[in-house]
Amino acid sequence: MPELFNKILIANRGEIAVRVIRACRALNIKTVTVYSTADKYAVHTLMGDESYEIGPPPPLESYLNIDKIIDAAKKSGAQAIHPAYGFLAENPLFAQACIDNDFVFIGSTPESIRLMGNKVESRIKMADAGVPLIPGMKSSGTDIAEFKKAADDAGYPVLIKAAAGGGGKGMRVVHKPEDIEVAVEGAQREAKSAFGDDTIYLEKYIINPRHIEFQVLADAHGSTVHVFERECSIQRRHQKIVEETPSIAVSPELREKMGAVAVAVTKAADYVNAGTVEFLLDPDGKFYFLEMNTRIQVEHPITEEVAGVDLVVEQIRIASGFPMSDHFKNLTQRGHAIECRIYAEDAGNNFMPSIGKILMYKEPTGPGIRVDSGVIQDSEVGIDYDPILAKLIVWGEDRDSARARMIRALNEYKILGIRHSIKYLADIVAHPKFGSGETYTNFIETNFSDWEYDTDANLETALAAAAVVNGRQKPTVGSGQAAQQNYNPWLTLGAWRIGE
Repeated sequence: MPELFNKILIANRGEIAVRVIRACRALNIKTVTVYSTADKYAVHTLMGDESYEIGPPPPLESYLNIDKIIDAAKKSGAQAIHPAYGFLAENPLFAQACIDNDFVFIGSTPESIRLMGNKVESRIKMADAGVPLIPGMKSSGTDIAEFKKAADDAGYPVLIKAAAGGGGKGMRVVHKPEDIEVAVEGAQREAKSAFGDDTIYLEKYIINPRHIEFQVLADAHGSTVHVFERECSIQRRHQKIVEETPSIAVSPELREKMGAVAVAVTKAADYVNAGTVEFLLDPDGKFYFLEMNTRIQVEHPITEEVAGVDLVVEQIRIASGFPMSDHFKNLTQRGHAIECRIYAEDAGNNFMPSIGKILMYKEPTGPGIRVDSGVIQDSEVGIDYDPILAKLIVWGEDRDSARARMIRALNEYKILGIRHSIKYLADIVAHPKFGSGETYTNFIETNFSDWEYDTDANLETALAAAAVVNGRQKPTVGSGQAAQQNYNPWLTLGAWRIGE
């Protein structure tokens, strides 16, 4: 009979490390966190039952250093390692290193990760399984003549992609034949720089698609299910920033078809544990396999909200050897959920990273509001890691109520001391085209190319931050209530209300 682990090491940081810690606590499992010297006092570090320093801030010397993470796991006596997302989560060498050192890797097998991490190999495998693919090259190439022929066969516009990549790196859209050569060379250079692999391929560029992904789950006992879809079409520079479920574009019939294909992809990859199968959905209702992410996704909370499940808890149970929980085999959706990713970036200055100390941090609260955060007041935000601070998730009985709740929650979310994307996100969700469900992958390009930060709001934020700093100074004259009021930041931040 399987038994749950006694102790799990979390090979990550920030909000997702905190999320995994909470899942472990729900199962009464001890946690081990690892941290770089920059994260000595980070939230995830302090929440772990044990913590181990693994190196200086650069990821290659800490969170991407397999030997140091394995060494920390050995010292701690952990039985399993959860990679979360990012860093080593989709690295088959890390998964294999865990196995070789007698740790359970909470994810799929190295073979599945390796297969689905290569877009060309996975494309060939899925073609053999009868999965619908976007027209294009059946394998990667280096000869420019191959790319020219493939582009002519598929028809312009075409998309050049890195075989080993993601996040838009090594990606080029080509609209006419005379631009193909320069695009291929540029994509190869960027792919080599980003992934150490200049392998690229070409496929048809679908105009005005939606990005639809299906959460999948499989155990080692032969059960594979999907946990419905998420719409992830609101993207900036190929990075998702707003997600929702269910998709307004997916009917029950289409959901059944796409879900069946997602399960087929999962089985064809011999996949175990939680993953995500991604599709492009064109305006005519045709869908095409895009890729499979072999880990828990950033946006998994919205699935949890509408399905009433805990995906991270289930990841741990499956990795422990248990069969999938029975309730996963007969799920229904209830209501609508939206997630906004809160980034430490200057939305008014080309989204440059913003660093510094968080002087004041106030999360929104109320029914249907969830915040998965990796920061608190006084947290230091550095330049070495992904700038995500937190994820704001809301649930409502329907899309309109969820949207209204998200707008209110974003307006109540207060972060002072660094720049962030909250106002930008609020404007996206409040946009009439978002309200009507016209959420295609070109939404940002079409509707927000000339977006500007409200200068009045910017000034108010600066004054509020100054008030907070001033409020932390000890008064030099006077005493009693009047003196305290002179230095109370809450009295200088305008007409705020705590709760409603």
